[in-house]
Amino acid sequence: MDVLTLNCGSSSVKYQLYRWSEKRILAKGIVERVTIGGSFIKHEVPGRDSVKIQSECPTHKEAIELILKTLTDPEIGVISDVKEVKAVGHRVVHGGEKFNKSVLVTDEALKTFEELQDLAPLHNPPNIMGIRAAMSILPDVPHVAVMDTAWHQTMPEHAFIYALPREWYEKYHIRRYGFHGTSFLYVAKRTAVLLGKNPFETNVVIAHLGNGASIDAVKNGISVDTSMGFTPLEGLVMGTRAGDHDAAIDLYMMERLGLSTKEMNDVLNKKSGVFGITNGKYTDRRDVEVAADEGDHLAQLAIAIETYRLKKYISSYMGVLGRVDAIVFTAGVGEMGPIFREKALDGLENFGVVIDKRKNNISLTRNAETDITGDGSKIKVFVIPTDEELVMTEDTVAIMEGRYDVHTNFTYSFQSPHYKNLLREENFAKEVEKKPELAEIKAKIPGVDF
Repeated sequence: MDVLTLNCGSSSVKYQLYRWSEKRILAKGIVERVTIGGSFIKHEVPGRDSVKIQSECPTHKEAIELILKTLTDPEIGVISDVKEVKAVGHRVVHGGEKFNKSVLVTDEALKTFEELQDLAPLHNPPNIMGIRAAMSILPDVPHVAVMDTAWHQTMPEHAFIYALPREWYEKYHIRRYGFHGTSFLYVAKRTAVLLGKNPFETNVVIAHLGNGASIDAVKNGISVDTSMGFTPLEGLVMGTRAGDHDAAIDLYMMERLGLSTKEMNDVLNKKSGVFGITNGKYTDRRDVEVAADEGDHLAQLAIAIETYRLKKYISSYMGVLGRVDAIVFTAGVGEMGPIFREKALDGLENFGVVIDKRKNNISLTRNAETDITGDGSKIKVFVIPTDEELVMTEDTVAIMEGRYDVHTNFTYSFQSPHYKNLLREENFAKEVEKKPELAEIKAKIPGVDF
């Protein structure tokens, strides 16, 4: 059974084709610059060189058609006919309170996603467009929606209710929802494997750091608090999002500048964060690092502000959990940003957190789980590359087979200590050839690695 997963952003579509019967990735890639011109696809197949092809995609429908054309291409494809795709899994950022697990896409589910799209303005609209486009191209296979918010439905009421008029929650469903749940689910389960513990006896603080960023407190294997809130705006400093700040500032500036609610929403979501701090120069943290090294004060300030906020959340969630087994970094910046990891944990030695700076600086891979724990640390520090696509694939297959349930009653393949991602292992072996010291920091799995 071949399962296609799609993650539709405003100007991109990530994809992966997975052969479930063999538990292996057939192909993966991304179509970039969708709707904005100059579109192209990056296509990767295990054991082959990656391919980049220019092809204009004015809408998400053309992007998905391009993906299917590439997957079935006689020279670079991996299947002979689109009919070999038996199901499609879709990422949906906001599922509200209605969904605590992945669901089969129905008209009712799509209606709910559309009702919620104003709460995730950067994500839900393209998610919905992608689902509708895929369903029009592949109408005869089941489509499954995997919600980022579902993982956080275990949060207690005192964590998700805001100190606002009660009627706002009862009538308008104003509450903390949290996001990046698919990533947090994968990383939390993998952390338990690396610790050799029952996932439901494991306490972890997970930092998902990318252009969008959030942190999750996981107690006994379930999410009990998270930094993003009613929308993905709250919490950490992000690429273009403000994160935590005094809401009265927004009202004050709306009056001073005569901004509409839509204009202020755009400022907070698209013109703030690292972009705002650096006066519109940067959002990519790699660019920020280079500029900071060259003496750019605003770039240095952006790193300081972002990591200070991150440190505050990590230490506060340590208080929420009481006992912490591990602190874990994941996603683009979390996996590839040593300076952000180091500064976020600097000064937490009295809390029992020590990282090995050498190992931290070596840990620059998205293909292996690494252990950057320092000598004397009471708490493990890991870097775990996330794999949202695998969670989406497994949820989709389980729904098709009628055996799916909430994660507390369901076991994923990657929870096995013997689980392997063959594509990542292949890529990691190539990385080690160029950088042998990477092999030293690969995390050991108790009972498997000796």
